[in-house]
Amino acid sequence: MPALPAPADLELFVRAAELGSLSQAARELDLQPASASASLKRLEARLGARLMLRSTRALRLTPEGERYIVHARRALAALAEGLDSVAGDRAGLRGELRISAPSDFGRALLRGWLDDFQSRHPEVRLSLALSDRLADFYREPVDLAVRYGEMRDSGLIARALLPSNRRVLVAAPTYVERMGAPATPDDIAGHACVAWMLSPVAGGARVHDRWRFTRGRESREMKIEPRCVSDDGALVRDWAVAGRGLAFKAWIDVADDLAAGRLLRLLPDWTGEPAPVQLLYANREHQSALMRAAIDWLIEQARPFEARARAAFAQA
Repeated sequence: MPALPAPADLELFVRAAELGSLSQAARELDLQPASASASLKRLEARLGARLMLRSTRALRLTPEGERYIVHARRALAALAEGLDSVAGDRAGLRGELRISAPSDFGRALLRGWLDDFQSRHPEVRLSLALSDRLADFYREPVDLAVRYGEMRDSGLIARALLPSNRRVLVAAPTYVERMGAPATPDDIAGHACVAWMLSPVAGGARVHDRWRFTRGRESREMKIEPRCVSDDGALVRDWAVAGRGLAFKAWIDVADDLAAGRLLRLLPDWTGEPAPVQLLYANREHQSALMRAAIDWLIEQARPFEARARAAFAQA
């Protein structure tokens, strides 16, 4: 049986891929540039394949590197899990937890949940990336991601946080006083609208400009022409609160605004499209104790909000 790659070589390879720089990975791991280069060459020689293409400006994975990095991460996770197992109860949870989440959800809910989690486990280091751009688990340093909508990547595992969440049509009281409220989905065409824009990992951005509603057996899909568009969902909410126009937001993002009267729910007899909130991660085979605890904690924190969402759409 061939000798297995050294964990240090795997760690350098994974970190260099995440950072897009061999020299930056070397600095983080306290290695000399020559040692880092030798580590990568040693790993490539052991595998008999080129893993990275390097130039003076950039570093990117080869097709072989794209395939191998998944296994390298799993191997490192398995080693971390082994350390957790041996440590047992001698120490509390420790390590780094890297989470990607939409801006609205991250600021309104997730940050508080993670603050409480970290206060219970002070040895945990937290990295929270708030962006509505979809994270790429296989190229970026992400352990967990919160996303809206149904999971389409079969390589990821999804756990439901808020399965009953839906989009709602909202506007500020000042806007309604000035412009009136639509009585039917068809009336939206006569109103100013603010919209969210999805920025995927690859490909062009897509504006969420088709708003779907149902009422019993009736359905409507409205194609809007927004006056303001942003890839930051929190900014779209701010525009709505400021009276800039109608917004079609996930209920969880505006629930507090609705309760406080900063926004009004419009067309309440029509139901907006589903917007379930999912917690995603790459695999469950070699989860560390930290990952398992974080997943369980987030699911538990979401329970009362899921109950509120079910109540909000009880007639859906």
